[in-house]
Amino acid sequence: MVRSKMNQTTPSSMDTRLENNRSTHWILGAVWCLSFAALTVLLSGCETSDFEAATLGTPYKPNNIFVATNQLPDDLKRVAVLPLACVGRQTDLLEGRDALEPVLVAELIKAKKFDVITVPPEELSRLTGRADWTGEEVLPAGFLDLIKKQYGCDAVLFCQLTEFQAYPPLAVGWQLRLVSVRGQKTLWASDEQFDAGKPAVMAGARFYQQREERQFGDESAVWLALNSPRSFGQYSIACLFDTLPAR
Repeated sequence: MVRSKMNQTTPSSMDTRLENNRSTHWILGAVWCLSFAALTVLLSGCETSDFEAATLGTPYKPNNIFVATNQLPDDLKRVAVLPLACVGRQTDLLEGRDALEPVLVAELIKAKKFDVITVPPEELSRLTGRADWTGEEVLPAGFLDLIKKQYGCDAVLFCQLTEFQAYPPLAVGWQLRLVSVRGQKTLWASDEQFDAGKPAVMAGARFYQQREERQFGDESAVWLALNSPRSFGQYSIACLFDTLPAR
């Protein structure tokens, strides 16, 4: 009798088959892990995800904004930033001014709309008789021309801190006005208050902090945006500068 060898399996052939199965499973597992890692990187590169939007809510969008034109004039190359003013001499506003003035300048530079030059308070006082101006007063004759002659600027940014609360819920108020030297017209203005007690502002601050962490590799927790006056001020002024006309 002749026995068929087609269904016969030797121990060595079985070992080989098991080893091949293990290799196949290992390869498939590695491919799955790499695919998952690539997907994670891709999703983390997005500024916000659907999951984040559902979790944090819709970020606040400033609405008390004036924009004279959708695009900045071609000849507007340099802006002189006046000292941050605050009406009255309340201690909280003075502290807020000292803490947030460097933040304002840094965020304006980061916006990359034009070259930024700061006007020191003592120099502004020498030129105009006052160390700060809000842009709401009657300006001295030739005010803008004096600034242009001294700093070679094409526009002036008036800055005022209208509110500052350094304990939760944090609050910051800004009044800003960009005025062209040529024609002496307001190109952009904002008058906004950011209250961290409002859900939309809270969501906006968290989104901003997450974006900063991804861009700069900052290990700071998201809660900084809602508990650090400096971080919250940074979020609020960046949110306003996002509304500047396009370059």
